[in-house]
Amino acid sequence: MGLNREANHGLLQLIFQVTFWFRLVMLNFHLHKYPLISRSGKLNRIIYESDNGELNKIVLNDLPGGLEAFELAAKFCYGMAVDLTAANISGLRCAAEYLEMTEDLEEGNLIFKAEAFLSYVVLSSWRDSIIVLKSCEKLSPWAENLQIVRRCSESIAWKACANLKGIRWAYTGKPPKASSPKWNETKDSSPSRNSQVPPDWWFEDVSILRIDHFVRVITAIKVKGMRFELIGASIVHYASKWLPGLIKDRTGTPPMDDSDGIRRNISSGNDGSSSSSSWKGGLHMIVAGSKDDHQTVQAKDQRMIIESLISIIPPQKDSVSCSFLLRLLRMANMLIAAPALVTELEKRVGMQLEQATLADLLIPSYQKSETMYDVDLVQRLLEHFLVQQQTDCSSPNRVSFCDKQMQEGTQQRGGTNAKMRVARLVDSYLTEVARDRNLSLIKFQVLAESLPGSARTCDDGLYRAIDSYLKAHPILSEHERKRLCRVMDCQKLSVDACMHAAQNERLPLRVVVQVLFSEQVKISNVIANSTLKEAATGDPCYQPLVSNRKALLEGTPQSFQEGWAAAKKDIDTVKFELESVKTKYLELQNEMENLQRQFDKTTKQKPSSSWTSSWKKLGKLTKMNGTESQDIGAQLPADQNRKPPRRWRNSIS
Repeated sequence: MGLNREANHGLLQLIFQVTFWFRLVMLNFHLHKYPLISRSGKLNRIIYESDNGELNKIVLNDLPGGLEAFELAAKFCYGMAVDLTAANISGLRCAAEYLEMTEDLEEGNLIFKAEAFLSYVVLSSWRDSIIVLKSCEKLSPWAENLQIVRRCSESIAWKACANLKGIRWAYTGKPPKASSPKWNETKDSSPSRNSQVPPDWWFEDVSILRIDHFVRVITAIKVKGMRFELIGASIVHYASKWLPGLIKDRTGTPPMDDSDGIRRNISSGNDGSSSSSSWKGGLHMIVAGSKDDHQTVQAKDQRMIIESLISIIPPQKDSVSCSFLLRLLRMANMLIAAPALVTELEKRVGMQLEQATLADLLIPSYQKSETMYDVDLVQRLLEHFLVQQQTDCSSPNRVSFCDKQMQEGTQQRGGTNAKMRVARLVDSYLTEVARDRNLSLIKFQVLAESLPGSARTCDDGLYRAIDSYLKAHPILSEHERKRLCRVMDCQKLSVDACMHAAQNERLPLRVVVQVLFSEQVKISNVIANSTLKEAATGDPCYQPLVSNRKALLEGTPQSFQEGWAAAKKDIDTVKFELESVKTKYLELQNEMENLQRQFDKTTKQKPSSSWTSSWKKLGKLTKMNGTESQDIGAQLPADQNRKPPRRWRNSIS
């Protein structure tokens, strides 16, 4: 039987000896009827169950595998030799299932032969498993229902988790000068002991898969027990290929490269439409709306990739870097990913926020917001970080008492160091976003006060942020400037920061006074400590005090001394006002106590006669006169001060 191909108005026409006519996606196949119905249950049923017994035309528009699979199936029906390869086996298997080419019609039918090739040839090869899984992208849902995707994913996962010393199959991600042996090579051609297989050898081959198939492979690899660091690294590698601009120093090369051996085998026999915008399904990756423009479709594809990658990131803390998570969060907010996944990603970032950098934390506000950067997002990340720190400190562990004490000490030091790093990061972030004129004072203050006071040993970074905010917002009132400066502890400022604050006209006067007073306290403490040290060695106290004070003042910068002299009057005024307020307070307190005692006496006093009350008043006056005459009596001579004896009245009786 001869096979002729003729071009007719741009359409490829396959002409056999004609007795039956098929129309399949703009191509006409003229084939014999009986060779087809003898091996295809579907064609047999269509022909003999039709109302018109003279049916000679069948339209097959939903045949999986397309033209190539139907041509191979037709050749098999005619008894011609069919070359089964990894590139065409998945489409041929789905087409055989569609045409119902089972063993009930003929022994050794196409379904049986395709299954045997898949089980014994494809699944035993790393390279063929990748190729078949890649070719299943256009065969949904047939490839899923026939378990082709599941079997290939498990085969890839099993080989990816194999011992590195036992790897004998070819892979793409090998070093350029090193040669990798094939799967079925003999022991004589095995790699030498010096040539080591890198642990990430499977990243490059797996990264060419579509996102839903990549998720299936990574899920199977997790079940096999691979280390979470390698799983996270494979996710980062996949994101660098399919999300242009996510990873730094990447030019956004397309994920398909014809120079690769596997990709050449995948692209052979395809119609070339292997871009991500041509996805037709698979798991939850369904793109609808073919009328959208290219940018909209590409945004949908990227959103699907981001949501899928977030869902498969290992839950361990250091599985991926915090920088990668923040860049992924930036794209998720830009593409409006699912809120639940974005919240989960924010929690992951909060777990390792101490590893972040300022450049990654400056995420623009893509939603309707007045600020340039998403300050609310950073506030949520900081809250997740504090919750995680509290959870780590309070989590119970079943260890011995000594180990528990050591572990608690280590966790406490680690938590303190993490909080200090986050505090420096937040101060740098506040300094950067403070230049935004639309940033409200409340947001700035809330973000600055989110961390506990123990997280900052020095408030110089916070002072720089406050100064930047005051520069960008010159119209703040005196009350608002005082409230802004409350977030800063003047006692934690360095000498340079105190010098700058003493001359800073943007700060409130009270804050300047506090800065100078705290610096004076520091100087006094230094002098006192040095005096105590000198006294402990047996030296006199007064002379070292003067010499140390002079040396300390001589070492003080001139600008600071001038600032101190200018503000000394203000300090004295504040002290005088404080003393006056204290005096008035004591006077009022005494008056209040007197009134309280008088009130208590009046409430507790019993009713008495006028004679008794008169005697009580007379007794009070006598006491007052006695106290007043003590001074006069002390000046008189002793004989004058002596009272005459009391004369008793003689009784008449």
